[in-house]
Amino acid sequence: MDEVLLVTGGSRGIGAATAVLAARKGFAVAVNYTRNAAAAEAVVHAIRAAGGQALALQGDVADEAQVLQLFREVDDKLGRLTALVNNAGIVDRTSRVEDMSVERLKRMMDVNVIGSIVCAREAIKRMSTRHGGKGGAIVNVSSAAARLGAPGQYVDYAASKGAIDAFTIGLAKEVAAEGIRVNAVRPGLIETDIHASGGLPNRVRELAHQVPMQRGGSAEEVAQAIVWLLSPEASYTTMSLIEVSGGR
Repeated sequence: MDEVLLVTGGSRGIGAATAVLAARKGFAVAVNYTRNAAAAEAVVHAIRAAGGQALALQGDVADEAQVLQLFREVDDKLGRLTALVNNAGIVDRTSRVEDMSVERLKRMMDVNVIGSIVCAREAIKRMSTRHGGKGGAIVNVSSAAARLGAPGQYVDYAASKGAIDAFTIGLAKEVAAEGIRVNAVRPGLIETDIHASGGLPNRVRELAHQVPMQRGGSAEEVAQAIVWLLSPEASYTTMSLIEVSGGR
């Protein structure tokens, strides 16, 4: 298999939809998960049932040792990485900033920011022509929250995604001459269970009226943008922040 993709947080939502679509496009896919092995295996089963190649790999992106092990397993079981989707991310319960604990803030940044940077670091070592690679593509999953701020709910989450935007821009420029393209997507209100984990299971329905298209988006709609950015069709696209937000 020539194209090898790692999707972090690939067991559900946008990550799962991306894994399935990328496999349909010919990628061998490593579906990373932190705790829900059954969900990851279900994604792998769906890919294999359709004739694709995939495997589920456990690893918490906030733990460097686990990230290193994750990438070693990809090397050993699928081959040299050519694509990375930094999708793993968390939100916490809705809160105002004055009520946020340092523990919450550290976990948010460890997963959403540092985890993505460390995964990109390891991907670059395998993709960059400086390291004997043949190039590749990295797509970071940001959020429309990076420009909206998420006041009264998830300001810390929005700040973490703002960091991802800046990281995308800087890294894209850093590795552009080494065969690596780096882009980000900014999903808006998307129907996934991340809202329930933040205590607002009906958030998309309740805020849909604020979206010019008058609806929430689907994980599959975001996956289409991500997989396009991974593909040869996006060969001259790097440093882009693509809005997938229905106009919001």
